[in-house]
Amino acid sequence: MLTKNFSFQNKKIFYHVYGQGKTVVLLHGFGEDSSIWQPQINFLQNHFRLIVPDLPGSGQSELINDANIETYAEIIKEICNLEFQLAEGTLIGHSMGGYITLAFAEKYPQYLNGFGLFHSSAFADSDEKKLVRKKAIEFIKENGAGTFLKTSIPGLFTKEYAAKQPEKMEELIEKGNDFTAAALIQYYEAMIARPDRTAVLTNFNKPILFIIGEQDTAVPLQSSLQQCYLPAQSHIYILASSAHIGMWEEGDKANKILFDFLSGIKKLFELIIFDTSFSSLWRHRCVTPLYGIPFFNFNYAIG
Repeated sequence: MLTKNFSFQNKKIFYHVYGQGKTVVLLHGFGEDSSIWQPQINFLQNHFRLIVPDLPGSGQSELINDANIETYAEIIKEICNLEFQLAEGTLIGHSMGGYITLAFAEKYPQYLNGFGLFHSSAFADSDEKKLVRKKAIEFIKENGAGTFLKTSIPGLFTKEYAAKQPEKMEELIEKGNDFTAAALIQYYEAMIARPDRTAVLTNFNKPILFIIGEQDTAVPLQSSLQQCYLPAQSHIYILASSAHIGMWEEGDKANKILFDFLSGIKKLFELIIFDTSFSSLWRHRCVTPLYGIPFFNFNYAIG
């Protein structure tokens, strides 16, 4: 591993480089840092060149005043300028990292041979979602970043995973103590202000990956599926035993999904559900072209 940094608006931004091969950028989400990707780093670094940044205010990177989603996308462009060397790469963004990925793809599609949204969405926040975020901002102002993350992180996991792996949840909560209130508030304000970017999905003519947690309450299944018919090339995977941290909850399956996508799956439209217990009602909806899907390949992958 190499740890590098550069200056952006007079602030230091850090990122980590692993492995060799096709370049893949992994972008973490809200209340996380680059270490959220460790299970994927351990596996994928044997096959690809991974670039894993700490976004401003996360990990080692300094917070940038008045930054928004577009600012974060410009930081990723600077990393691409430093590391891509005229070649294309792939961005995979988790949650807020997906919002940044979409902003980057909107402005700089020429840098990309594909991108992925891991528990993320191209839709703008609904009024209800904006209100929830604003209430969270007030809580953070009154109680601090660490206390907020301690209360919110358990809801990102399934109850089954939290019961079996309490130390992993505690690990994420412990890292939450490294965040400042200013950083979390900036992230929330950036997410509230971001526009709808479904046009990015429609206009991008290269492969787009969607990884969805069936039990995700932050980016719900039904909402996630509504965006999946928009791209010309969609690769859709549903992790049936995951909520919002599928890279940990079903790490081996997430690794296989990412490896297959990054290795160059060419199917036009693909849906994989990692559980045969998925409801028969939804199974019927999947194979019925309700959304005008031009091509459909439905499969189960078990274990």
